[in-house]
Amino acid sequence: MRYRSTWTLFPALLVVVFLLVPATWAQDNCTAVYGNGAATLRLATGSPGELGLLEVLANAFNQTHDTQLCWKKAGSGASLKLLKAKSVDLVMVHAPAAEKQAVADGWAIKRNLIGSNEFYIVGPAGDPAKIAAATRAADAYKRIAGAKALFLSRGDNSGTHKKELAIWKAAGITPEGDWYKVTHTFMMATLKMADAENGYFMTDSSTWVAAKKELANLKILYRGDPVLINTYHTLCQPEGATPAQPLAAAFVDFVVSDAGQDLLRKYGADQYGEGLYNDAAYAKQYDH
Repeated sequence: MRYRSTWTLFPALLVVVFLLVPATWAQDNCTAVYGNGAATLRLATGSPGELGLLEVLANAFNQTHDTQLCWKKAGSGASLKLLKAKSVDLVMVHAPAAEKQAVADGWAIKRNLIGSNEFYIVGPAGDPAKIAAATRAADAYKRIAGAKALFLSRGDNSGTHKKELAIWKAAGITPEGDWYKVTHTFMMATLKMADAENGYFMTDSSTWVAAKKELANLKILYRGDPVLINTYHTLCQPEGATPAQPLAAAFVDFVVSDAGQDLLRKYGADQYGEGLYNDAAYAKQYDH
């Protein structure tokens, strides 16, 4: 009797295993999937997914649509690249200049304001760079650079990173040196690294509210400069660009509807004692 080699069988086994993987996960490499409807809607975002708001919105949308939502975790820059490549059907991002350019270039439509939060510059309670006395965000950054105090940067082309770079530019500083640490990771992870290392970091208020009970060393040291207001928008594919484009347009309409906005403004209040996001009506005053 002849026996077939294990190595001969191995490729066939791989094919079988691959076929057993749910199609959505195999094709789209989703960070998470919400719902089990027949149609898949692909959305890229960062903090709204990481903090759970997206799941709440997706579950509400799925109740009236035969859908499942595939969330791809990505910062604003990466999310927009996924949209341009037609790898997702829509995005929730906070990079206004890049968003406007995407619409102008024709590969995104339905740019809608959905809400806001703000950036805080947090750091060790002792505040070695004395940024609590800063007059504006750029002044806080000048103080950090002048003291060569540890500052953590996401360095990932996210909306947060873009905002950080704009503030360094306004301060007339190119940050470099051992005091400037680039993490190449997401908001929550970098915030926790800053806490562990007693460093400064610019975090969004939503992540701060969600994480503050876990942070032993950091406090909010500077906030209030209008430049630190962080507005979120949705954008989706143009008509006909992807099979799920009509669902993407419907999801945008849902998020800006009264029902969607009510979910957004209340999200987090039960768990944290305050909502994590302001609604579009509040954010409009800062939307330029």
